[in-house]
Amino acid sequence: MLAPRLFVDPALVAGTSLVLPSGAARHVQVLRLQPGDALTLFDGNGGEYGASVLAMGRSDVSVQVGSWVEVEREMPFKVTLALGMPANDRMDALVEKATELGAAVIQPLVCARSVLRLSGERAAKRLAHWRAVAVSACEQSGRTRVPLLHPVRTLSEWLADLPLPPRRVPSMRRWLLSLSGDAQTDSDADAQPVPQGETLCLSGPEGGLDADEEALAMARGFRRLSLGPRVLRADTAPLALLAGLAWQARRTAAAP
Repeated sequence: MLAPRLFVDPALVAGTSLVLPSGAARHVQVLRLQPGDALTLFDGNGGEYGASVLAMGRSDVSVQVGSWVEVEREMPFKVTLALGMPANDRMDALVEKATELGAAVIQPLVCARSVLRLSGERAAKRLAHWRAVAVSACEQSGRTRVPLLHPVRTLSEWLADLPLPPRRVPSMRRWLLSLSGDAQTDSDADAQPVPQGETLCLSGPEGGLDADEEALAMARGFRRLSLGPRVLRADTAPLALLAGLAWQARRTAAAP
């Protein structure tokens, strides 16, 4: 049986003991672990630490932190997923699956056709919830780095602050998921070399981005990309693209 994996914040130090944060402590108690049982801890900075339970209190759990082990399960290039937030609980599932698939940064956006519109305290609460969802997905999937979730912004604000990409730099890709007839196909994108830098993926909300939003994105260096003739949901399309990028990276790494 594999040792349970738990995220701990702040940074861990090998050879020390600590009281687990409340969320991790509850997890240990639910699993009914006992003193001496093994754990795997990570703090989001890469790598993992072996650990063991020292003591179980009514609400506190003390652990002994062992040595650090270098573990790297990230994609070879950074993927930022900027998306028009889908409504209801679909955003929760999207954050969970995007984390499992390897997204490094997730930027929630409010777009012209957005159903879900968050701001102020409500947006802050949802962001904290999504960060907890991402942590849980990292614990389950084996990732040692928790994706960065940025505060909710409007698409126009985010694009205005996005620097123009350097010309003729093959290490950077910017994809805009679109149903436009002149969009590249996923096979065209797959034929391009895998970058070692950053890949930006922009996906719209229910109904997609409107023409003005697509034009703004293209002015910032994005290129239209089509995933095929079918219309995918707002929470399906970005995950399909992420899965394709992960497969491309895996295939390239395995090539002789």
